[in-house]
Amino acid sequence: MQPSLPLATGLLACTALSLCLIQAAQAQTPITPKAQFTADSKAASARYASDKTLCNDETNTNARLQCRRDAKAEYDKELTQARARMTAASQAGKAATTAAPASPALCADCGKVTEVSVTEKSGEGGPLGMLAGGAAGALLGHQVGSGSGKDLATIAGAVGGAYAGKKIEEKVKTHKVWSVGVDFADGSKGRFEFAQDPGFKVGDTVKKSGETVVR
Repeated sequence: MQPSLPLATGLLACTALSLCLIQAAQAQTPITPKAQFTADSKAASARYASDKTLCNDETNTNARLQCRRDAKAEYDKELTQARARMTAASQAGKAATTAAPASPALCADCGKVTEVSVTEKSGEGGPLGMLAGGAAGALLGHQVGSGSGKDLATIAGAVGGAYAGKKIEEKVKTHKVWSVGVDFADGSKGRFEFAQDPGFKVGDTVKKSGETVVR
């Protein structure tokens, strides 16, 4: 025999309220599968106790017994479902822990630094160094020899002086150059030079910006 309509309505209302309370608690604080099962079990026990109290209000003996059987069946069903949820959540947690973390996707213009080197680059001798060296060489050459020999010495001194001036200027303008090799996400490679230390090291992520790269 089934419970009376008011009693059944009361049972449904109690169950709905309990489920709402459980869902609200789950939304606020994530808990472990075992702790969730414990909470579900306590909620099911509370509902079972409440249902049995309601069953006692049945005046008919058969109705009261049927109500208790229904309440017990519902309690067993809820425990089974709670245990299944705990098992599924535990397995999902283990799978998430053992899964390899996904590598962050790089943008189209991004890449990884594969090489950083420092070299000294010679400067280029300009007209100023050649003129200054030539003037000094001509003065030295003019003081050696006489006649045609004197003219040849002057020319040789001028040429030697111009060359020396060029080399001196190149030496003065010698500077360090930082060369950075980059492998980009699209498979292309690039090499970029910096007049000052860019602060990059192998493995850094950089992004192409115009003719150079930045962090």
